[in-house]
Parts: sequence; C-alpha cells; structure tokens
Amino acid sequence: MPEYSYASQRELIFGRQCAVATSQYLASMAGMEMFYAGGNAVDAAVAMAIALTVVEPTSNGIGGDAFALVWDGKLHGLNGSGRSPHQLTRDCFEEKIPDRGWLTVTVPGAVSAWRSLWQKWGKLPFEQLFSPAIRYAKEGYPVGCVTARAWARAESKFLPLTRPEYQPFKQVFFPKDRAPRPGEIWGSRLHAETLREIANTGGESFYRGKLARAIANFASDTGGLITASDLANHRSEWVQPISTQYRNFKVWEIPPNTQGIAALMGLNIVENFDLSQYDRDSSSSFHYQIEAIKLAFADLYHYISDRAFMKVTPEDLLNKNYAATRANLIQSQAIPSATPGLPPGGTVYLATADRDLMVSFIQSNYDGFGSGIAISETGIALHNRGSGFTLEPKHPNCVGPNKRPFHTIIPGFLTIEERPKGVFGLMGAPMQPQGHLQIVVNLVDYLMNPQSALDAPRWRFIEKDLVLLEAMVDPNIVMDLVKRGHQIRFAPPWMFGKGQIILRQDNGTLVAASEPRSDGVALGF
Repeated sequence: MPEYSYASQRELIFGRQCAVATSQYLASMAGMEMFYAGGNAVDAAVAMAIALTVVEPTSNGIGGDAFALVWDGKLHGLNGSGRSPHQLTRDCFEEKIPDRGWLTVTVPGAVSAWRSLWQKWGKLPFEQLFSPAIRYAKEGYPVGCVTARAWARAESKFLPLTRPEYQPFKQVFFPKDRAPRPGEIWGSRLHAETLREIANTGGESFYRGKLARAIANFASDTGGLITASDLANHRSEWVQPISTQYRNFKVWEIPPNTQGIAALMGLNIVENFDLSQYDRDSSSSFHYQIEAIKLAFADLYHYISDRAFMKVTPEDLLNKNYAATRANLIQSQAIPSATPGLPPGGTVYLATADRDLMVSFIQSNYDGFGSGIAISETGIALHNRGSGFTLEPKHPNCVGPNKRPFHTIIPGFLTIEERPKGVFGLMGAPMQPQGHLQIVVNLVDYLMNPQSALDAPRWRFIEKDLVLLEAMVDPNIVMDLVKRGHQIRFAPPWMFGKGQIILRQDNGTLVAASEPRSDGVALGF
C-alpha cells in the first residue's frame, strides 16, 4: 500500500521498541514506567488505565467500565461492561431514565477488565501496575488545562446536588466547593488507599471483599439497588471482534452491546463513494461521510442492545449488499431525518504497542464524572451507564434486570492482509463511531499520517439534519453544506472527542500520535 504522508503541523513520535499514547501526559508516563521496568504493552496499558482514574477523573474512574482489543498474533476482544442490578426493572422509573443517581448505576467492570488483561498477558506483578496511580493520588499532581475546563463545566451539574448519596462525591472531587484550576494540585488519599486495596487483593476486594461490602452497604443506606451478589456475579467477557473490509484495510470493533458497529456500518456505506476524488477538506467529502453515519445511527439506535436481546445479528447489519441499498439513499442533498432500514436476517482512550503486542483500550464513567455517586471513604466514583437504557417496552435495549445497557465506548483496530497495522480510538459518547469513521477515512482515503489524521477539522452529526463543525472548518465548506440542506452549528473542540493512534510501519517502526484537543502526549523509544 502507499505509505502515508509525513507532512504534519506537529512532530511525529516514533518508537522502535514500544510506544504509548493517552489523553493525559502523566498517564503516558505511567505506561513508559512499566516498559522501563521490563513490562510489555499490556502492563503499560493497564497501568495507564489505572493512572487515568486519578489524573483525568472528569472522564473515567475506578467505578467505570472498559473494553479492549489486543493483538498477540491474532485479535482478542474484551467486554468489561457490567450488568444492571437484579432488582432493576422498568417499574423503577417514572417518565424517563435520569442522568444521575443510583438508578443509572450498573455493576462497574473496569477493575475486572484490568485483572483479566493482566492475567492473560501481563509480565510484571499486578501490584506494580498501580504504583504510578497511587503515587499521583497520594502526592497530588498539577491538573491539566483541558481536564480543568471539563471539571469546571461539571460544577453546575454536581455542586447543586443535595441528597445524602451525592455528598461523598462532592467532598472528594470538589473539596473547595469548586473545580481545581489549571495547574492547581489535586490528589486523593482515598483513591490511593482504594487502589492499594485493589492491587493487594488482585481486584477481588472490589467484587467479593472489603470494597464490595462498602459499595453494597452504601447503596443499601442511600437508596441504591446494587447488592453484594450483583458484584460477586460480575465477570469480564472475552468476545470475538467484529470487522469490515474498507478498501485495503480491515477495521475492527467490539461487538454489541457497544456502538462500534456504527463505525463499521458507516464505512460500509461510504465505501460506495470514491472519496479520494474529492479534497479531504471539501463539502462533498464531508457530506458523504455525514450522510453515511446518519444512516448508520438510525440502525444503531433501533437495533443495538445487549447481544442476548438483539433481534438482528451484527452480520446482518454489516452485510455489504445492505450497505449498498443504504448508500443509494444518499443524494446531493441532506436526508432530513434518517429511518432504520431492514437488514437481511465521559471516556478515556489509550493505546500501547511493543514488538509483540498491540493494545486498544477504552474506559469511561460515561457522562463526565458519571452518576454523581462516590462510595463513602473510598474515592470510587460510580458511572451512569444505566442511562444508556431506554424505557420503550418492546425495544431490545429496554431497561431490565441483569442486562448490559447500550454502550458508547469503543476501541478500534486496523489490520492489512492479516497483519496488524495499528490501534486507534476516540472519546466522546456518540462522537466515537463518527470519529472512528473520520480517522479511518483520513488514514485510508487521504493517506494522512496519524498526527494529521487527529489534527484535521471534524464534524459531528447530532440528529435529523443538525451537524456540528469545528471553527477551523473552511467557510466555503460551511456555505456549501448549508446549501445541501445541512443545519450547521459551530461547537468548541471538546465536543469532537479526544483520540490516540499508534500505527506500525512496514519496517516495524511504531508511529504514535495523541489528540491536540486533550492534555495528552504520545511517547516511544
């Protein structure tokens, strides 16, 4: 295949032995610390994931979920999402599912995912992977600019909460009744103690020990539904990744209950158009990509749920003939509001690679800090993944007991001719599959290098014909998209996700890049 262009506004990061990329530089350093200690890419990935719960708590936490794709000669998928409490039924809700509170909390799966990855591939002692995070939490660290802005945006959501279940959260994350400023030192003794407990027990304490009892007791005392048995029954699940061939690349995602399939459906649709005949920054290229993801999202929200409850298969939705029929709906004008077809039959992302392993890992508390509930005296902030359910009775994603909700976080992977090409991912709720599609198009159709692929201006489909654009998009593109029937609004950079990429060149050199919209950094040696 033609090699991508090296022209970039920022320097590329190369590594011969290994490379890491995260959205927070201290987390990247935690990964490199593991490599220097003799660890591998999985050790580095888990250490970075643990560190991110401390240094970027606005996006993920100890009480979140996680997913991973790992290459060790073949590709493995790990679903680290938890199920709803066995007491959770549709009758627990009135008119809608709330954004915060106990009813949004499902069993957190991140800790189990860390352990599962380490058990299969880790070289270093499990406890050693926690050392950077414990140090950051105990000694404190200067809060990055992007993280500080996200923290400040959360003030209006969480500071007004007055119910008892929200007070431990506010005490930990808003100790001065405000968000920390950029460069201000923040740390958490409780995080350090809890991470040490998880490390020393191999994660068992979180699901079947001291920490599990703390979670269950706090839930019982403050109106939560999670019980000790809900926690004890949790297991991460090894899954078969799903994929589609896009031009000369194969693009891989985690199967449902995640939304990764939307990126693959969108690529299947847009493959019917020769994007390379248009400039990368052109209204035609933007238009065809937007319309493709619009159609993919219509199917996504109609069909995707916990795999056990779906009425169609991923294979049905990824059928190339079905994609061609969907592509026929795309004309020169925007589709006002896409409808589902009938097929046949707050988040952090990190990437690591060494000579033998490549890891694509994503972890999240969902809506920023998550549910607003932190377990007293632990620093464990619980996610609000349960808000991904629906109350529609006949919908496959209707809320119910012991069920995984529709999930937004998705790691991505690329192969070419059965060889690993690289890992990529992007945070940002519904922005994620849209970002995956844009990154793949940038790399494959426009031969952009990893850093340029991340730096490039982005679009974000919202609903109907509403599309958000970054301010850096060429005004001529904006005017033409409006003429095509798109309703355009400009949005700040944080609305367009934060991504990382590591690709392997044909000579084995790793090329790493980190998102300019984050506090992150890529490193390699």
